[in-house]
Amino acid sequence: MTASQHQSGIQPARLDPDTLAQNFDDVQPPLDGHEAAVAADRCYFCHDAPCITACPTDIDIPLFIRQIATGTPDAAARTIFEQNILGGMCARVCPTEQLCEEACVREAAEGKPVEIGRLQRFATDTLMARGDHPFTRAEPTGKTIAVIGAGPAGLACAHRLAMHGHDVVIHDARPKPGGLNEYGIAAYKTVANFAQAEVDWLMKIGGITLEHNSALGRDITLEALQSGYDAVFLGIGLGGVNALGLEGDDKSGVRPATDFIAELRQADDLTTVPVGRHVVVIGGGMTAIDAGVQSKLLGAQDVTIVYRRGKSAMSASGHEQDHAAQNGVRILHNAAPVKLHGNGKIDAVEFAYTEATEQGLTLSEETFTLPADQVFTAIGQTLATDAGLTLERGKIAVTGAGRTSLSDVWAGGDCATGGDDLTVTAVAEGRDAAEDIHATLMKGA
Repeated sequence: MTASQHQSGIQPARLDPDTLAQNFDDVQPPLDGHEAAVAADRCYFCHDAPCITACPTDIDIPLFIRQIATGTPDAAARTIFEQNILGGMCARVCPTEQLCEEACVREAAEGKPVEIGRLQRFATDTLMARGDHPFTRAEPTGKTIAVIGAGPAGLACAHRLAMHGHDVVIHDARPKPGGLNEYGIAAYKTVANFAQAEVDWLMKIGGITLEHNSALGRDITLEALQSGYDAVFLGIGLGGVNALGLEGDDKSGVRPATDFIAELRQADDLTTVPVGRHVVVIGGGMTAIDAGVQSKLLGAQDVTIVYRRGKSAMSASGHEQDHAAQNGVRILHNAAPVKLHGNGKIDAVEFAYTEATEQGLTLSEETFTLPADQVFTAIGQTLATDAGLTLERGKIAVTGAGRTSLSDVWAGGDCATGGDDLTVTAVAEGRDAAEDIHATLMKGA
């Protein structure tokens, strides 16, 4: 243990560079060719495969696994990319244990599903490693579409529109494309700068221009986009964060978990990323898990995730909760923060036990306190700008394939109503909106 690990407060370099490199190595190394063949051989190639139904992008999973089994991983990759152009990233971050693998008949029969996610990564990585792009553009249509947000929904939408021969301009608020794939996912899930490599590969379709540091409501307006383009797709995500709204939540050492994750993902040197000795994470989703696990991997002495409801109500999957526990992160359920203590700097968080009643969640009078020199809040995000569109439950209201209240504006991904907040769902929504935009623009053409 280094001397800095004995220090309290928020400190960088709690662990040496070699240990940090090992901690943040690929959480699930890729299959080699032999391992992929063995894994593929377990598939029954079901005719009415429930795994396809469970996939938000409707990938023909038995087909691509059969293609791997017959020694044609390139064909398998094309099968995947036809439905999900970000299939490489989704193979790394998609909660397959809740989707396709949970639906696998081998999971039902044996409790051990076909490793669909790892097989998908094997196929997509094989093709992408050569730099090949499996699609070509159609003849130019003369139409230009603005895509706002270079996250999964925006990238999927832009790629499909470009395939149809449209010209696309992506406006993104940040200096790098990728959205949550670049800024919001644990570093050990996307090693070797994969998010940027995937964007570079996707852009090989041609016809897509990226405009960085161009934010809706700050640098551009929806009205200007409507007048300058034939259609607009909004994939702006949820840029705001919910505040705790408690006494002391403005103390030093309290920050959104999303900011911490983004800082870590953009760090060239992990020894420069500071972390507390006693870390408390408030929330129950994937952001909370990613913040908690990475705090531990950076060298925090103790990390506790506290969620106001029971384990089954957590939006983070059971697999991810287990992963956190395996990394030494403690998860406490049925407790909500009531006060943050400290003189300028956070030094403790007081919680009250909760109980679910017919009237909703209630706080008991029984409380406990956790020491904390760093607190991460992960209690949900909010829409940063509505651009004057009709909203529903705090998101842009959409019908059909992402149609908003304006006839020439579509939306998808986390900013829109409809699906769950998953990368794979955002890809499906961006793809489907692109098809609807294409059909609308080409009517009568």
